[in-house]
Amino acid sequence: MKRWRQTRLGTRLALALGAVSLVVFGIVGTVLVVSTRGYLERQFDSQIAKVETDQVNYLNKPKTPVAWYAAIFTLEGGRATSRPDSPAPPGDLRQLARVAENSGGRDNYFETVFLHGDGLYRARACAIPARPNQVMVTAAPLEDLNDTVRWLVIILASTFGAALVVLVVAGRLVLRKGLRPLSDMATTAHDITAHDLTDSSRLPVRAKGAGGGPEVEELRTSFNVMLDHIDQSLAARTAAEQRLRRFIADASHELRTPLTSIRGYSELFRYAAANEPQEREAHLAKIREETERMSVLVDDLLLLARLDSETPLRLEQTNLVEVASAAAQAFIAAHPAYPLEFTGPSRVIVQADPMRLRQVLDNLLTNIARHTPSGTSVTVTVSPDAVITVTDSGPGIPPEHQARIFDRFYRIDDSRSRHIGGTGLGLSIVHSIISAHGGTVNLSSQPGRTSFILTLPQTATLSENGHQETRSTATRKHD
Repeated sequence: MKRWRQTRLGTRLALALGAVSLVVFGIVGTVLVVSTRGYLERQFDSQIAKVETDQVNYLNKPKTPVAWYAAIFTLEGGRATSRPDSPAPPGDLRQLARVAENSGGRDNYFETVFLHGDGLYRARACAIPARPNQVMVTAAPLEDLNDTVRWLVIILASTFGAALVVLVVAGRLVLRKGLRPLSDMATTAHDITAHDLTDSSRLPVRAKGAGGGPEVEELRTSFNVMLDHIDQSLAARTAAEQRLRRFIADASHELRTPLTSIRGYSELFRYAAANEPQEREAHLAKIREETERMSVLVDDLLLLARLDSETPLRLEQTNLVEVASAAAQAFIAAHPAYPLEFTGPSRVIVQADPMRLRQVLDNLLTNIARHTPSGTSVTVTVSPDAVITVTDSGPGIPPEHQARIFDRFYRIDDSRSRHIGGTGLGLSIVHSIISAHGGTVNLSSQPGRTSFILTLPQTATLSENGHQETRSTATRKHD
């Protein structure tokens, strides 16, 4: 059974087809032989009856074919005795007498008997009208009939056997051709196993070809769809692993810088411990500064990790205009050299975490203050459909950097960013928080105008002034 299961599918189907054909051929051959023998026996019985009728009518001149036997018996008390004037008594007379006894004087009684030395005979008994209690028994050999049936069996067996061999061989070839698309898909699967998918981002193979019927075509399509899904999963996995590796490398690099500074200032502090107090205080201030920078970096990393693993948001009904207005006012107070214009309706209600939204706006505005020159005008707009637009008139972001501007630790100018205290995580935090709210962040930048467009899902309509916008302008210039 195990060996049968290990046989190829085409071979098993061909052998199964041969087994079914063998059964069918056996049934057809048996029916044909049985029906043919029955027909020949009926014809033979008719011939014996005709010959025996002629013998009964012409007892004085009986005529029997060669190798036929005929005998007349007298029935007395159920016993048959041969008459001396029997036309042609056979050698095994007792068998014919038994036929006469079994007939009981009836006409047209047939029986197959075996005569010693002669073989099988077909015997017929009939009463003689002119002679009461007398029965004539005629026996004809069955050798010719048996030879005919035997020859028919040989012909049928040879023909069916040859047909069976041709059917199995041709069926195997046809099935092999029909199953070739499945073999091609199996080859494709083996090609996939031959590839190293450890660091691969795509599967270079697909099930090709055509034919095989709608079922095979459906299987081929499903197989390729599965490979496309695996391909996308591998690409996503590879991209995630690359991002993770880059994130770990960047985080390690960012943490190493303040740690190195702290170690250096600690060494300086130790050597300066016996010197002037002002020198020691300067070293301690530097250590505190680097420690605070490292704390900010760790907090940002922790926030990003939480946003990746879960949604650390405290959602509530929030007036988006109030959050944006508060962020704008805080920016005006902290950066008076940047004129800011705020525009928005009276209320835009969203389901959001107001603290995180404030963090998003603070990051965007702080980013403007860090990377644009003094005097750059800033515009914050809140639309009734919960879209916040933060625009500045700075130099803009070069096109080659716009695609990666939201990547973690990505900086357009590493040295300048570190000098001004940036970690490269501000825009990543913006993107992660807005995505956690179910919104989107888009960038539009060109020289003289850069806009960050934040879209949040709106959960309530405006109240009070409806869609009527209120406009407030706050402009302060650095004297």
